[in-house]
Amino acid sequence: MTTTHPKMAEKRGEEDPSNNCAIFSSKVEKMQSIIHEYSAGGWNKCWEQGVTPWDLGQPTPLLLQLLENETLPKGRVLVPGCGAGHDVIAIANPERYVVGLDLSENGLKRAREISSSSPNAKCFEFIEADFFTWSPTEKFDLVFDYTFFCAIEPRMRTSWGTQMHELLKPDGELITLMFPLHTDERGVGPPYKVSAADYEEVLHPWGFKATSIMDNDLAVGQRKGNEKLGRWKRCL
Repeated sequence: MTTTHPKMAEKRGEEDPSNNCAIFSSKVEKMQSIIHEYSAGGWNKCWEQGVTPWDLGQPTPLLLQLLENETLPKGRVLVPGCGAGHDVIAIANPERYVVGLDLSENGLKRAREISSSSPNAKCFEFIEADFFTWSPTEKFDLVFDYTFFCAIEPRMRTSWGTQMHELLKPDGELITLMFPLHTDERGVGPPYKVSAADYEEVLHPWGFKATSIMDNDLAVGQRKGNEKLGRWKRCL
């Protein structure tokens, strides 16, 4: 049995939040440097080097709450930019077949390692493909986007809206966990600053209607106060 000295425990409990913020910011800056150097291949490089500040290392808490409250559609589900696949595994069950989509071979390798012992292994799959050119044979009832919209260059957001319309069934639901709502003033991304208006601008022309937009009170760590949950219906 391992014991911890009281003073050490006390010190750990007094962690300086500003220090955590500095560490997080440092990781984001390193990620940005890699993406700018390697372009699209940068995401794979980030996974290779372990520079993945977007990865919570667990399912998104708000998503778990939505699942617990049974407010999500059943059927086919897409998680674009799924990374290590924590949310894919959390959503998957016999009533929901989930596709985790990502450009990064290394990210998906990690996802397959994590999910190898999942009891619902037959209820999900991981596909390496470009979201913007991918054309599946079946449409989806639900799409969950978290840290994907903010990772693409703002000039590509219109194409994101177009593809969401193509991928979702009529009356399908798009869930967007909007992050980050605030960034530093340099305007460097990813992640690129987002707002509810940014989503509305590219979704409204395709007949998407917001059913709710609210603060995410379950945001983790440095993301607290920097996220909103948006739920959208494809009405056309």
